[in-house]
Amino acid sequence: MDMRFSPAVREILSASISEAGGNEVFAACCLDGEGCITTITIAARGHQSAVPVIRSAAENAEVLVHNHPSGNLTPSDADLNIASQAAESGLGFYIVNNDVTDVYVVVEPVLSREKVPLDPEYVSALLDETGPLAQNRSDYEERPSQLQLTKEIAASFNEGSIGVFEAGTGVGKSYAYLLPAMQWALQNKDRVVVSTGTINLQQQLIDKDIPRAIEIIGQPIKAVLIKGRQNYVCLRRLQEAVGEASIESDFFEDETEELRRIQQWAETTSDGSRSDLTFMPREEVWSRVCSESDACMGMRCSRHEECFVMRVRKEAASASLLIVNHHLLFADLEVRMAGVGYDDTAVLPPFHHIVFDEAHSMEGAATSFFSEYFTRFKVLKQLSLLYRVRRSSVAGHLISLERLSSSAGEVQDALAAVQEIKASYSDAEDCAMRLLGDASTWRLCSETASAANELFPVLSKLRGAVSVFTGVVRTVLEGIAEEDQDDPIVWESKFALRRIEFIGSLCQNFCEWSERPESVFWIEKKRLANRSPRGDSSEPSWYPRFVQTPLSIAPMMLEGVFEPFRTVVCTSATLRIADSFDFWLRRVGVTRADPQRIRTGIFESPFPYARNVLLGIPTDSPLPDSPEFQLWAETAIISLLQASGGHTLVLFTSYESLRSACEAARRVLSPLGMQILRQGDDDRFRLLEAFKTDESSVLFATDSFWEGVDAPGDALLQVIMVKLPFRVPNDPVHAARSEAISLSGGNPFMELSVPEAVVRFRQGFGRLMRRKTDRGSVVVLDRRLLAKRYGAVFLQSIPETAVCFDSMHVLSDSVERFIYR
Repeated sequence: MDMRFSPAVREILSASISEAGGNEVFAACCLDGEGCITTITIAARGHQSAVPVIRSAAENAEVLVHNHPSGNLTPSDADLNIASQAAESGLGFYIVNNDVTDVYVVVEPVLSREKVPLDPEYVSALLDETGPLAQNRSDYEERPSQLQLTKEIAASFNEGSIGVFEAGTGVGKSYAYLLPAMQWALQNKDRVVVSTGTINLQQQLIDKDIPRAIEIIGQPIKAVLIKGRQNYVCLRRLQEAVGEASIESDFFEDETEELRRIQQWAETTSDGSRSDLTFMPREEVWSRVCSESDACMGMRCSRHEECFVMRVRKEAASASLLIVNHHLLFADLEVRMAGVGYDDTAVLPPFHHIVFDEAHSMEGAATSFFSEYFTRFKVLKQLSLLYRVRRSSVAGHLISLERLSSSAGEVQDALAAVQEIKASYSDAEDCAMRLLGDASTWRLCSETASAANELFPVLSKLRGAVSVFTGVVRTVLEGIAEEDQDDPIVWESKFALRRIEFIGSLCQNFCEWSERPESVFWIEKKRLANRSPRGDSSEPSWYPRFVQTPLSIAPMMLEGVFEPFRTVVCTSATLRIADSFDFWLRRVGVTRADPQRIRTGIFESPFPYARNVLLGIPTDSPLPDSPEFQLWAETAIISLLQASGGHTLVLFTSYESLRSACEAARRVLSPLGMQILRQGDDDRFRLLEAFKTDESSVLFATDSFWEGVDAPGDALLQVIMVKLPFRVPNDPVHAARSEAISLSGGNPFMELSVPEAVVRFRQGFGRLMRRKTDRGSVVVLDRRLLAKRYGAVFLQSIPETAVCFDSMHVLSDSVERFIYR
């Protein structure tokens, strides 16, 4: 016993058992370096044969201990079940007698290993002029900023820091974090997760950067790219969908051919992911056959051994480096925060170190992920899974469930409830469209609350209709025998039922909006192109989307990321405003963390901006709020395109402005042979490929094209930003966050609007120079950069360049001379 328990701990445990009347107690304990229990926390007390296990107490423990009052230390089945769960987290599980003089070790604890710190000088030397990278690359050039960044990231792993590092374009930040992450994983048998903002970067890491980093380190390391499970086909759901479509041809005549093609592909695909398909199925078809966490039957599934998601999970369980995107990482964190904890498998296997690349997009990704919404399509999709009528046919899971259930006569009740949901939703939709009027969004707030009084009754009515329908389905489910509970139809029905109930919960949240100040409640007008059976598009119609969005993601980021994980490295080319990280740190919650853990650093780009880039701002332009600005901008764009001979990315903040300017440019320049590409004419990938292939072409774009465009060389010689990328004032989440700043006594324009626009501006500026030899001009048609005091913040946030602040006529000539000098 003395090897297992210190005398002090034995005394505490024995006394606690005595105080509990000799009943069972549950204790969470920690070990010293020799494996002896030296600290103990009594977490629960029970009766003579059972005691509750407190998960929260176990999270920080190394051994779980409880006593058997009978003195018989043989573990019960319940003990073995808990011991198995403990073992998966590396916890030991002991049973003792009441006097703590005897112990039965059910599971040995995994003794904590001393972490082997990295040598920052050694890791960075792998990238210097004497290292393996230099020896294997004929075009090697040492980058001092990359070496320093590598040292900082290595130190962050050693010290368990929150590292926030801005690394300009060309620093080589991928190697700067991959080498320390890999070295740490190898030395400490520890897993590291790298989270990115874009699929392109994920593919670059897994296909190019990681294989090269492995060569540099000189040791093999397993890295796995993990996609969200909805990217993978579920073989069970596919089989059921194909069978359902063949039987119920009246319902699925439009989908049968696509399902057949997916089925043929599924027989030969190696990874089962959507990106491996040779065609792009419609969203409504893919959603019927893709893997869904709520619908997954796990070990009960008849296709479990063939499951593509399970294959990836098995690969991930043995990997040292996991490559994910921000959305998937947040899905994992949501499960952990809900109770799974940080030492068990959730969506991802357990890990304690994260690298966020493209960290500037963290707030947007988290805001998007933790937003909830419903539309008519969400409602009807789940209803149709359970019950649908077409012509004279009735189908859906509820029909099959009723055959399995002892309940009878529920179908007619379901039919009435479905009709009530549809009618109630139609009323809610009509009300939402009246509230929206001509606007694209509408937010529920103190100013609009009186107008929303007509919305609350219809949402309450919808929630009531949902409750009636789900009650009917639950009655049917409760009448199904235990041996039939694993039937796939039962499983899918429970999945659909949870989704429908959640829609009812969102309705209630809207009605209780004033009691939920941590959320923004808003409605968005969405456009739908109705399609006939032939696929012809008719005039677009509109429908509302009801959304609940977190007002701030800072609290959940602190709780879910910055506090529980040992190392968190955040890096991007655009994290600071002027010379300060304060805005980003505040928005994502880093400022709420222990300040002793926070490290920051700026690592300037090695690219020759001062020699290779011209920043142009016309001094004679109308201000953007002038009615003359759009026509003036269209003329200016044509002039600049003629000066550069094409080779230009034109960035807008408005689709309407984009369309008008593009039409004007096409009228003048298309007859001269210049290809004018416009966002929306094709998908993003094909547009970018066409742009890079035809080096004299021009791409008119907005939104996502402000970042992620990589067109090196002569394909891109000029970037034109039409306006500074401020968010539209009526953006509901932005407006709510601005209000919150005002209520706390701040200045929302300078504390939110300007910083957000600066980050976007820097991303747009960064599209021009992607390689050291790239050159060209960045022209901003928005004179506020010079006319407004806040313009200095934008200019201080980009590298030093050559400049031309003059009339449009002079500027066009300067652009032409600079590009073709």
